[in-house]
Amino acid sequence: MGILRKLGATMTAVAFVGVGALTVGTTAQAVTVAPQVAPKTAVAVPQKAAAKTKYIGRYHLDPRCMTGRAMCINKKTRKLVYLVNGKTVYVLDARFGTSRTPTRNGAFKVQRKSKNHVSTLYKSKMPYAMFFSGGQAVHYSSDFKARGYNGGSHGCVNIRDKAKLAKIFAQIKVGDKVVVYSG
Repeated sequence: MGILRKLGATMTAVAFVGVGALTVGTTAQAVTVAPQVAPKTAVAVPQKAAAKTKYIGRYHLDPRCMTGRAMCINKKTRKLVYLVNGKTVYVLDARFGTSRTPTRNGAFKVQRKSKNHVSTLYKSKMPYAMFFSGGQAVHYSSDFKARGYNGGSHGCVNIRDKAKLAKIFAQIKVGDKVVVYSG
């Protein structure tokens, strides 16, 4: 009966951490492994720490943007903030992919740049394109300038201020940070 109570405590601890922790061990492992090991492993998962990320300043900047050259792109505020060593250089309005073709979140690097790019898939112009995740890029959008937020991209980050984006394009280097998040 003592083993079943300890097993119950193990399962309860795992339930509090979340579904992802259930893959850490099975019931058979919980019986054969010392009961103290499973709860420590499950409780040590830092899932809650990621949910409590502190954003910096009025544009809710991600802390990963604070060193080097970075395009910090916040889906919630709909802003691209270009920073150099934590200092804001430019702030631009941004539009994102639709629910069918969402813009990916994450920390990326500029993979390549193309000043006068034309999409091979959609045959649309993408001036000042800075690719960061496969075919997804930060680029100027005449549609965004004309229609505003009534619309969306196929996953790219659309910018409506062509002059400011041209200045960023001139400064950004392949390998610089691109951080896309909702915060």
